[in-house]
Amino acid sequence: MNIDRRTFLWTSTAAAAGVMAPDLSIGAEHATLNETMTPSPTPAPEVTRMLARYIVEAQYEQLPESVRGEGVRTLLNWVGVAVGGSRHETVNVAVEALRPFSGPEQATILGRHDRLNVMDAAFVNGVSSHIFDYDDTHLKTIIHPAGPVASAILALAEYHPVSGQEFLNALVLGIETECRIGNAVYPDHYDRGWHITGTAGVFGAAAAAGKLLALSEQQMVWALGLAASQPVGLRESFGSMNKSFNPGRAAANGLFAAILAGKNFTSSNQMIEAKRGWANTISTKQDYREIIDGLGKRYEALLNTYKPFACGIVMHPAIDAAIQLRNADKVTADQVKRIDLRVNPLVLELTGKKAPRTGLEGKFSIYHAVAVAIVQGAAGEKQFSDQAVNDPSIVLLRDKVVPVIDAAIKPEQVDVAITLIDGRTLHKFIEHAVGSLEVPMTTGQLKVKFADLAEGILGRQQVQELMDLCLRVEDLPSAAAIGKAAVPVVSKFS
Repeated sequence: MNIDRRTFLWTSTAAAAGVMAPDLSIGAEHATLNETMTPSPTPAPEVTRMLARYIVEAQYEQLPESVRGEGVRTLLNWVGVAVGGSRHETVNVAVEALRPFSGPEQATILGRHDRLNVMDAAFVNGVSSHIFDYDDTHLKTIIHPAGPVASAILALAEYHPVSGQEFLNALVLGIETECRIGNAVYPDHYDRGWHITGTAGVFGAAAAAGKLLALSEQQMVWALGLAASQPVGLRESFGSMNKSFNPGRAAANGLFAAILAGKNFTSSNQMIEAKRGWANTISTKQDYREIIDGLGKRYEALLNTYKPFACGIVMHPAIDAAIQLRNADKVTADQVKRIDLRVNPLVLELTGKKAPRTGLEGKFSIYHAVAVAIVQGAAGEKQFSDQAVNDPSIVLLRDKVVPVIDAAIKPEQVDVAITLIDGRTLHKFIEHAVGSLEVPMTTGQLKVKFADLAEGILGRQQVQELMDLCLRVEDLPSAAAIGKAAVPVVSKFS
């Protein structure tokens, strides 16, 4: 029988996907084709609506104390990294680019005197909080949860007043939303090249902002649907300003979705799970149980972790090992003949830049990370500056770093052997790096990290006051106080 090319493409593609082809031909030939189609699979559960219902109904009082506590720690870490990143060239460029078009000065850029409209402030704070790659990490998915969510709702809180308790509840719900949706498609979605912090983060921002705007269940369904239409972020951007663009854009996109939905801007009711919805379009894996099972009982917020090192999380075990060996044996760069690493395949896939030229590229170079850890005994934001990446002593040492892929090594592990010129070999195997769930950063360590990041931006007294506001956010009449307290002031006591 005669079938034109358009009919063939539709029917063959539809058959492979298990869906019915549209009516592109006529008569008996079309009927025969449809009769041989693969039957449609069992419809997916209505996870978009089920999730929306949970978000709308969930109350602050229902949050377990442990979840509230982790939400507070997440906020503390996020404000610290946002303030710390606020003077980076990337943020300067973003502010200068947006200022002429930003309209009313509605919301704070943390760590700066600049104010932009709510949408642009959400974007810039999201960029600032991620530019050092020093933000929180949900290790199951490698999502950085706070950036998209906190950036959206803190900007909103300066325009639409909310209490600290309302703010914390929305923050937790946003994290829950993005991480559960991320769980449903990880790792396939990430392996296809998507930057999951952006693509899943937009849902978290929409959910959290929608919660603060008191959306109805149907409006929240639409907000999630509009978020699904705005996936942002590709892994090709890693090592450039574009990487921090992704959580910033996710924050603004999610906020945009919630605001539109609040005015009854409609979407499909099944934008996450439909055959041509978000999950099926951008991933080969869809496990919807991860989204809806245990809502209100199992909290992804409890799985959040905080970075002691300002770079890609897969390099942390190697940095931890290098610093421990350096400190234990007083190793100096001139003593080193060779540094052998046995690493998970993901390490070289994500951080295999052998000759980084900028600090941003250095954050994705296992060679630089290990070298700077040996030379300086640290891996904070100063160790991933342009100056550090081009330091001759570090450049010389990174040429002696030899990573070898070993599929038996898990992403959270590393095996390091440092061969010294005198013939000795120093060895360290890391099962779980500092900053992991198994070896978590304490709140005290987070405060030290915060103070270090804010140094030179905020005065000492202001840093202490800002940390205190974050830690007692539940007692604040207005969450906007946090943004206002993050604006630098000149003081003779600073």
